[in-house]
Amino acid sequence: MISNACGVDFGTSNSTVGWHRPGRPTLLSLEDGKGTLPSVVFFNADEDSVAVGRAAIAEYLEGYEGRLMRSLKSLLGTSLMNGQTEVQGRALRFIDLLTLFIEQVKTRAEAEAGRAFRQAVFGRPVHFVDDDEKADKLAEDTLAEIARRVGFADVEFQFEPIAAAFDYESRIEREELVLVVDIGGGTSDFSLVRLSPERADRLDRRDDILANRGVHIGGTDFDKMLSLHTVMPLMGLKSRLKSGAEMPSGIYFNLATWHTINFAYTRQALADLKGVYGEAVERDKLDRLFNLVNRRAGHWLAIQVEAAKIALSDDEAVALALDEVEAGLTHDIARADFDAAIERQIDTIETTVAALLADAGVAAHAVDTVFFTGGSSGVPLLRRRIGALLPEARAVEGDRYGSIGSGLALDAARRFA
Repeated sequence: MISNACGVDFGTSNSTVGWHRPGRPTLLSLEDGKGTLPSVVFFNADEDSVAVGRAAIAEYLEGYEGRLMRSLKSLLGTSLMNGQTEVQGRALRFIDLLTLFIEQVKTRAEAEAGRAFRQAVFGRPVHFVDDDEKADKLAEDTLAEIARRVGFADVEFQFEPIAAAFDYESRIEREELVLVVDIGGGTSDFSLVRLSPERADRLDRRDDILANRGVHIGGTDFDKMLSLHTVMPLMGLKSRLKSGAEMPSGIYFNLATWHTINFAYTRQALADLKGVYGEAVERDKLDRLFNLVNRRAGHWLAIQVEAAKIALSDDEAVALALDEVEAGLTHDIARADFDAAIERQIDTIETTVAALLADAGVAAHAVDTVFFTGGSSGVPLLRRRIGALLPEARAVEGDRYGSIGSGLALDAARRFA
């Protein structure tokens, strides 16, 4: 039976909407025939218009003046959600920014489905915010408020790795104990779940979920660490001033972090940079930094670093072209550089998975399957570490960008039957 409810995966990097229709694709096309909509908004100052998704990135890269905003989900549960920013000379509250994007997601899904959706199950990470239950609840409450603002009358939530488990369960023929590894743009989430065709129709699955854990580390953190480790030193990070002190690092961290890139363009940031320029030992590197900031090319650089990260999941090395930093500048990055950059983050992920197994009281050899999903789940160092923890489990590839949305659609169909 066709469901009247949908599943919404509002992701840090990409968003999807699933609608359960037996015998037909679950994910609805949201842009250019694709089931994913990049979670990006571009305020085009030249055209006085707003674009989202791939169109937003394209307008930014075409050189239009304006403001690109990405990693919107990372704002949930933070103090920034109570604040605002300036866009084209007007104040914009961050909650209104997220509302604008999620409204676009809903409108596009309804246009594709040919019907309105009033009921939805939204995905959420195991922890929006690490070690802060109050902030975590605030994040979920804020997302629920936004969902109601855009027209969803009934809103439920499901952990994203559990949703991915439901998607996998729809394709198996026997019972399996499955570790779901969901490495998204902003979080890494893990669930140990007992799945089977016989269990799939049960509405209450609490007894099948042995343990959940999550940590606020994801693909955007891998981007950040790769940038800080390999690219920002070319623009003066860790270089010295004449006093022997290290170059202040704040602007580099802002440029390496998707949702703070625009902070590098403020008058105060530029004044601070000019203030230390005369004291810099390696001014040629700061000249590159000035080029990047003056061209407001921080998002362009982040896109290049993200592309390098993706390439290094398959290739041993990549040549990064940095013409916006300096004409003709290229930089070679090896897989070993990437591994070194993210080693601490992978250590934390490994520790989290080991703790989940301990929570469940399950030995590693008892796990049948590791189901990988999420855009950054293919990172080689991550795969090696998880494989070493669970050497007897078989690895199964999910749809990196669609498993959660598909699983949420199944959950929505059951809850709102």
